[in-house]
Amino acid sequence: MLSHFLSFDRAERPFIRGVLLPVVLVAFTTLAMGAGAILWAVDRSNDISAERQLRTTEASIRAAVQELAQQQEMVAIWDDAVVELSKRSLDLKWVDANFGVWLNKTFGQDEIYILDDRNEPLVATVGATRVPTEEYERVRANVRDIVAGVRGVPGSLHRAHVADLATASYLKTGQAVHDAHLLELNGRPVAVSVMKIIPESEDVPYPHGREFLLLSVRFLDGSFITQLSEQNLIDGLRFSSTDTPQLGEVSVPVRSDVGHLIGYFIWNPELPGDRVLRSVGPIMAAAAAMILLLLSALVRRLRQSTRALERTVLELKASEAQAHHLAFHDVLTGLPNRAMFEDRLTHATARMQNGEQVAVMMIDLDRFKHVNDTLGHHAGDSLIQEFAIRLSTLVNGEVTITRLGGDEFAIVQIFKSGTDAPQALCDRILAASVQPYDVLGNQVFVGASIGLVLAPEAGLDRIELLRKADIALYRAKGEGRNCYRLFTPEMDETINVSRAIEEDLRAALATGEGLEVAYQPQISQGGSVVGVEALARWHHPTRGCIQPSQFIPVAEQTGLIVPLGEWILRQACTASRRWPDLFVSVNLSPVQFRSCDFADRLIAIVRECGGHPQRIELEVTEGVLLEEDGRTNDALQRLREAGFRIALDDFGTGYSSLGYLHRFEVDKIKIDRSFTQSLGQGGKAATVIKAIVALGHAMSITVTAEGVETEIQRSFLDTAGCNEMQGFLFSKAIPEEQITQLLSRSLAKQDQIYVNSAPILRTG
Repeated sequence: MLSHFLSFDRAERPFIRGVLLPVVLVAFTTLAMGAGAILWAVDRSNDISAERQLRTTEASIRAAVQELAQQQEMVAIWDDAVVELSKRSLDLKWVDANFGVWLNKTFGQDEIYILDDRNEPLVATVGATRVPTEEYERVRANVRDIVAGVRGVPGSLHRAHVADLATASYLKTGQAVHDAHLLELNGRPVAVSVMKIIPESEDVPYPHGREFLLLSVRFLDGSFITQLSEQNLIDGLRFSSTDTPQLGEVSVPVRSDVGHLIGYFIWNPELPGDRVLRSVGPIMAAAAAMILLLLSALVRRLRQSTRALERTVLELKASEAQAHHLAFHDVLTGLPNRAMFEDRLTHATARMQNGEQVAVMMIDLDRFKHVNDTLGHHAGDSLIQEFAIRLSTLVNGEVTITRLGGDEFAIVQIFKSGTDAPQALCDRILAASVQPYDVLGNQVFVGASIGLVLAPEAGLDRIELLRKADIALYRAKGEGRNCYRLFTPEMDETINVSRAIEEDLRAALATGEGLEVAYQPQISQGGSVVGVEALARWHHPTRGCIQPSQFIPVAEQTGLIVPLGEWILRQACTASRRWPDLFVSVNLSPVQFRSCDFADRLIAIVRECGGHPQRIELEVTEGVLLEEDGRTNDALQRLREAGFRIALDDFGTGYSSLGYLHRFEVDKIKIDRSFTQSLGQGGKAATVIKAIVALGHAMSITVTAEGVETEIQRSFLDTAGCNEMQGFLFSKAIPEEQITQLLSRSLAKQDQIYVNSAPILRTG
């Protein structure tokens, strides 16, 4: 580069000193600062990573103590445990299967002891083997204070460190009376937990103050290290009694709950910064060399003639014009973008003359996502381009077409008042949109939904016009798609009502006020109650009873269906415990299936409420199966494995694919009420019902008919072989207490649901 400086003549050297030299100095300074910043970032990244692993290791050590107590609680709070241990002749095989060997194999506990009321060992287990009780003498002195503390007699451990133990999070939970600590045992770190063995119910007597104790020991320098290393990706994790890390290793001290230093966990910290530096270092060096080469090229460029400089200026102006174009136009279609659309709309409403109106259209392609998912994003881009071309051929100079993004388009049209030009344009757009598209060698069919708003009738504010056009668009989508809807004030009111329902429903879910669950009986072919369907009811403090058809769609649109569905499931599980001979059906929304941990959450709720999955029936619609993604299939399979029954609701109204019944293994299909209520009115309802019943019987699937309201319907369904029925003929949805009273009367009288062919469940 120095040779270039020397080659400039004397007239050019002032320019070099005033312009080129500062540029070169800035470039070198920038490179130096960039290199320094990268090195600092690498060092900082390494420190953060090491600090994170340090915190993770410390937290895992403390968590091991807490987990030990939680594992004990699964067997220590148990009626059978108290009964078995209280027998004169101790069943050692039962004890191994449910205490020592089971805790070792299930949770990896190293030593398990069961102590009697004198704190003497009844059973001792080391590893997966029951050993002589004399083995307890190895640990007796170390655990004496913990055992005494659980008995209510503070030992030296509690007296000396009461301040530390008062802040521990693992001293007591629920019914469990226990104490757990991190101690040193024969120079090894160990988690120790002692818990009273007591019954979970009040039906089993036990000697208060003289309970059996369960003592568990987990060494933290054995399999625990392997588990911790694998779970947290910690390389070379080991325990050492001395703080002697090798080059590049870090350590964390392990102290017992009495403050004694036991040893150190040592490992090789993850250093992501070094890996990044090794990866990008050569690239950065090449980039620096490239910059130097570019600077050298710049020196040569400075010697070019004035004509070359002028050409550069022209190129810059062209680039500026291109940038200006891109700032107001969509790259994919070349149409104006949102910025230009808003500017055109503002100008159109501001300059509107007498006898003129402005129409705003929001357009959304129907089934565009399906094209993207099946043919790929390149096909989606091609479809967008083709649709933009079709739109452009339908309009004149008084219309601005815009692509807002994705598959969303917008149009601003100025037209003469008293004409239907906007409606006519909407019809032309709809007709053009449904014509087949040739996309990457595939013929694709889509449609369009349009929301239309007119100014000044709907106002002149740009933001308000866009909002109202969006409302009209969603109305078009909600009413079947492939159509247009003109905004009316009623639509705005509907949105406001939905917003109010959302706010009130959110408050009701937070407080539980006004919400309740009613249960509609399901009747077997023989006339007895075999189950009930849980249905949400909402008594609003000011609006009165709000129908499910009003608040359930709002809940699904806003995501409130997830907490609402979980609340209904909790109520249903609690109620099912009162009706051991009935199953309880709970409806599931497609929105709930979008959560990745949906199935595990449902299973946890049922267990938490004391319910039995075998008595819970989950009703899903065909809309859930239509999505047919991996999460839906996995969730349904997980729920079936847990014992839940799966029912396909509203069968016959959608695709009703036989493949769904095979693929998803449903236990029941529920014939939609529209078929039941059409019985006796002509049509093909009777034929469809018979076909569904025959299909269900052929596949060993229970068939239930909904909406049974007349004796004629019941008689036909009974003759057709329908297994179960549900409807107002038997009972409307009634509160939990009325179901219990009904079952009590039926049990006392030993009656069926029908007496002399007359329903006795009719209410209201």
